[in-house]
Amino acid sequence: MSTLFISDLHLDASRPQITALFQNFLGGEARDADALYILGDLFESWIGDDDDAELATQVGGALRALSDAGVPVFFMHGNRDFLLGRGYADRAGIKLLSDPAVIDLYCEKTLLMHGDTLCTDDQAYLKFREQVRNPIWQRNFLAQPLAVRREFAARARAESQRHTANAKPDIMDVNATAVDAILREHGVHRLIHGHTHRPFVHVLKIADKAATRIVLGDWYEQGSVLRVDADGARLSALI
Repeated sequence: MSTLFISDLHLDASRPQITALFQNFLGGEARDADALYILGDLFESWIGDDDDAELATQVGGALRALSDAGVPVFFMHGNRDFLLGRGYADRAGIKLLSDPAVIDLYCEKTLLMHGDTLCTDDQAYLKFREQVRNPIWQRNFLAQPLAVRREFAARARAESQRHTANAKPDIMDVNATAVDAILREHGVHRLIHGHTHRPFVHVLKIADKAATRIVLGDWYEQGSVLRVDADGARLSALI
């Protein structure tokens, strides 16, 4: 038995093959897991729990089936689906996690994050994040008609793609000082996060002790899954 970690699936109606892969994963390997953790950006965008899109219903049903089968499913917000609320979580049978969160993972304290807040060199993104994470902004946004919210999400995706294409690659990755600080703050020596789409196991040293930073990959081309058990951690790809 192992605990599974995934992130950055970016599920979208335009990529039905990725949704199908995810559903097969939930109905297959995930059924034998101790738990499943989704560390953000499950969806390409999320405009509110009242969205009547078929994809949200379809994915929610698959998650509920896994939860009903006895596998705990935990969800942490990403930079694309931070508006996913308790209403949808309850319907899908998933438990919302704060970011960051520390868990006991086979007797090792492990810090979980989406990872965007570690990219401290990307000041333009952090400014946007501060705006959209403001409760007043969110309340005003969710009060808009669905059509207006869909238009905003489309514009935001386009702007994000332009920003990623034009930004220097190094500012799109985590900042080493930020990683060191968050590990020290929480007194842990293992960090698991997503967001950057750069799967790798980084070996670090924190307070003269070995530490690891495990980065999850995306599901655009990788189908990245991290399996952790008492013997260690293994990154692999379903695609």
